[in-house]
Amino acid sequence: MNYWLLKSEPNDYSINDLEREKTVIWDGVRNYQARNFLREMQPSDVAFFYHSNVKPPAIVGLARIIESQIADPTQFAPKSKYYDPKATADQPRWQTVRVEFLEKFKETLSLPQLKAMFSPEEFAVVKKGNRLSVMPVIPEVAQRILQTSSMMLK
Repeated sequence: MNYWLLKSEPNDYSINDLEREKTVIWDGVRNYQARNFLREMQPSDVAFFYHSNVKPPAIVGLARIIESQIADPTQFAPKSKYYDPKATADQPRWQTVRVEFLEKFKETLSLPQLKAMFSPEEFAVVKKGNRLSVMPVIPEVAQRILQTSSMMLK
């Protein structure tokens, strides 16, 4: 099992939305490095759900990858802001995953808390200027986050 961090602006899609919907296709990612990380995800991998563009940004809960290697349907929809005219059904350019809600933290792990816990070399999300929406989390960091958050689960 691998660990990941999925960022979302809560005004666009929040942990509460995922909790209500139970599962969702994580669509609309249009950064090649993030897309490559999505391609690496496998069912049963765990993702930390991170709210960005809020004060303070924070890990707010957990999700699980339940399906991988999905062609992002938004690339084929001409009216979508994520439409990619170079993508075809035979050769999709953008892949994604389906995630399911696992847990919402009673208390979040804020970016300042994460910066106190980890160096930028350990956890890329604490690196100044990091804007990547999908990133791997090394097992040692994931375990420390899970230990810290074990008392934060609803």
